[in-house]
Amino acid sequence: MENNLSIVKDQIKELPNNIEAEQAVIGSLLVNNEIYDEISLILDPEIQATFGDKFFDPIHQKIFNAIRNMIFKGMLANPITLKNYFKDDKDDINVSEYLVKVTKFSTSVRQTIEYAKIIYDMFVRRELIKISEQAADNAKITDLENDGQSIIENTEKLLFDLAEKGSSNTSLVKFDDAMKQTIEMAQAAFKNEEGIVGVPTGLKDLDNKLGGLHQSDLIIIAGRPSMGKTSLATNIAYNAAKKLQDNGKKSSIAFFSLEMSSEQLSTRIISEQARISSDFIRRGRITDDQFDKFIETSKDIADLPLYIDETPAISVAALSNRARRIKRLHGLDLILVDYIQLMRGSLNNRDGRVQEISQITQGLKAIAKELSVPVVALSQLSRQVEQRDDHKPQLADLRESGSIEQDADVVMFVYREGYYLSRKEPREATVEHAEWQAKMNEVAHLAQIIIGKQRHGPIGNVTLEFEERFTKFKDTQSS
Repeated sequence: MENNLSIVKDQIKELPNNIEAEQAVIGSLLVNNEIYDEISLILDPEIQATFGDKFFDPIHQKIFNAIRNMIFKGMLANPITLKNYFKDDKDDINVSEYLVKVTKFSTSVRQTIEYAKIIYDMFVRRELIKISEQAADNAKITDLENDGQSIIENTEKLLFDLAEKGSSNTSLVKFDDAMKQTIEMAQAAFKNEEGIVGVPTGLKDLDNKLGGLHQSDLIIIAGRPSMGKTSLATNIAYNAAKKLQDNGKKSSIAFFSLEMSSEQLSTRIISEQARISSDFIRRGRITDDQFDKFIETSKDIADLPLYIDETPAISVAALSNRARRIKRLHGLDLILVDYIQLMRGSLNNRDGRVQEISQITQGLKAIAKELSVPVVALSQLSRQVEQRDDHKPQLADLRESGSIEQDADVVMFVYREGYYLSRKEPREATVEHAEWQAKMNEVAHLAQIIIGKQRHGPIGNVTLEFEERFTKFKDTQSS
């Protein structure tokens, strides 16, 4: 017993704690059960079974859990009613006598709340020590599944989870609080002449259909190669970042590009704004005037609050950690991911690609909810689109589609009829060629955004102009 006591004393010396604050909170609760709800908002906001884990002394943990269980059953919790609760315990102290003794530490409600905050602060400090020790232990182990980057990602996740705990983080929302949020959203839409509550895409017709990109939504932009998915994503990223800049809002847009480099993306954006072919820019086939315009445009947009992460095959965990860091340092209004099929799930995923895609889309939806930002993720479509006479995409065309369609709040397809029609050119100087040419002139510069799913609004089609040379989508002149 003496050895056990010495170990406890050593722990008390080493780890942050405040035994007196714990005794005051326990004593106050035993005298007045009515303050439990206020205390639980600090120590047990998510109503977890491990309520007592915020306390350092094991006896205090047990007593607190006993008080909690009694109160949850609608019973009175005091030294008399709890006596039988501990009658079979073989602790180093007589718990029944301790229950009476600790009531002498009871204090006012206000002081008890302050002591509860001290207890929680000590718990956080102990958890920080635990996380740092765990990171140190993991760093000493060298194996393929425990590389340095994964240790950093796991440690960041643990730190973020710890930061999100406490009285400010609860998934239980009273209806009137939810209603207030709804009223605020409706007021924002009412005051906005364009009726947009979410992040604007910069495309009027699309914003009218969606009401902007809403917080906590996972928005999928899908299409076959060469339809313009990445172009649409970069257009949206630029427009959203420009809106932030113009409004003076201190926030940012994060673009995770798994396929293209940051240099390629920036070239596209400058090409779009300067109206100079990106192909000509890359090959140096531009005039002196165009080069001057290129430089001037790059200066104008250099301070855009847009961050590009070009990590190939990024995992959901890494993306989540980096998005959290951007939000913490710069604020965050929108995340774009290009594209889902190039992402990785967990390192140990052996259940096949369909299951991995499911894990990725669930992870992206979780990020959207956790950070309260819209997440726009691009997705490839299966080849079965090419095998139909009507090449317009459908929800069933999503590659490994089950989870993508299920997890997404909005699914949009990019479709350009001109792309397919250009590959069916008849022989010149024929009636068929003349008809084909007339049709090409009609659809060559048009694109359709087919909204195949929208939880909060109608589905339907939006017609946009697409300037392929400048990788730019814009509203039609009739808009």
